Amino acid sequence: MSATATTLPGGLERLEPAADGHHPAWVGRARHDAREWVAEHGFPTLKDEDWRYTRVASILEIPFEPALPPTSPLPSKSAVDQVAGDLGGTRLVFFNGHLARQLSSFADLPPGVRVTSFASALVDDAPLLEPVLAGRSREHRHAFTELNLALAEDGAIIHIPAGTTIAAPIHLVFVSAAVSPLVSSPRSVVLAGARSRATIVETHVGSAGVYLTNAVTEVVLDEGARVEHYKVQDEADSAFHLAALHVRPGRDSSFSTHSLALGGAIARHEVRVRLESEGAEVTLNGLYLPEGEQHHDNPTLIEHVAPRCTSRQLYKGVLDGHGRGVFNGRIVVHPGALGTDASQINKNLLLSDDAEVDTRPRLEILTDDVRCTHGAAVGQLDEDAVFYLRSRGVPHQEARALLTHAFVRELLELIGVGALRSHVENQVAARLRAARVGVGR
Repeated sequence: MSATATTLPGGLERLEPAADGHHPAWVGRARHDAREWVAEHGFPTLKDEDWRYTRVASILEIPFEPALPPTSPLPSKSAVDQVAGDLGGTRLVFFNGHLARQLSSFADLPPGVRVTSFASALVDDAPLLEPVLAGRSREHRHAFTELNLALAEDGAIIHIPAGTTIAAPIHLVFVSAAVSPLVSSPRSVVLAGARSRATIVETHVGSAGVYLTNAVTEVVLDEGARVEHYKVQDEADSAFHLAALHVRPGRDSSFSTHSLALGGAIARHEVRVRLESEGAEVTLNGLYLPEGEQHHDNPTLIEHVAPRCTSRQLYKGVLDGHGRGVFNGRIVVHPGALGTDASQINKNLLLSDDAEVDTRPRLEILTDDVRCTHGAAVGQLDEDAVFYLRSRGVPHQEARALLTHAFVRELLELIGVGALRSHVENQVAARLRAARVGVGR
């Protein structure tokens, strides 16, 4: 089957990146390969193991158009501060997937650090990206990540030289708004040199309309590098958010990611980590709060390939209304990965009789001399605890809100950036205040 025969959502088969004529030949080959893969394999269905809990048919039926560089007035910087927070330091703002330079700020950075747009890097720094984009593993591919590569025109590129520490977080803000259905495909790459230190924050927000954010972020850590990554997803409730985070840690490196999912009609945040270098550590934390008819999916895959690597996962969900949450976590310990230390925990709190969660933590251990644990829990608020608070004069709804906030606080306290933690705490508090925590109990 040829790429031109591919059936893509909203007739996207007719789309091509606008600037391919200015790119090296390998970029065109990588895009062509991605389109051919989609043509051959199609889009995921419930028969696909990693998508068995998330239907994408409603997304594929929408006649999306490509999001073009903005021509209408953009939101003000103060408006971006309000929805994304002001963390100080360098901030790149993207509107419908394209860099809005007038809303971005470039603070002083250590010598050699490069923070630029994906569009610029494809022209000016293509050799830097070729090993990441053209040398991708063919394992665990699916149509949406391939579609991202085929159509990605912008995003963020962060290159940190060896031995460099960046004190302030680098903030990537993706703002979306649509009058007619739009799709954007931001692609971001973080290259952390040996023994470097950095904090990266991704914020995805939307104001209105039906749109699809199909995002991919890749992080490559050299030996001894340390990267903290945070993601806040607060898309419009009428929007769709499909994202993938792919991580390749180097020897004795450390990577942590903390995600918060609030928005989107259907939102999926996929994390894949392959531990191929000895002594690497990775931590995945996630909090999802679907309400109404929202669907939040959290698939993770950590592959322990090298000896003496450590992985930790803690995901929590608070579900209200008819909200549905999914945790589909998988740890694979390959032969020869001696000394693996891995744990995986998923806990869920149902605030409504109509809320639903699917939790599926999995361990596949193919070697000896490992320490691996996993567990999952689904429950409702402890009515004895509610009664105790009410007996102390706390109103019923407030008692339920306090207990719900206590459930999520463990994850909020893990956010190491003070300004971000305050911003996220306000967002979560607003969601919990709005939740129907006292109805039906």
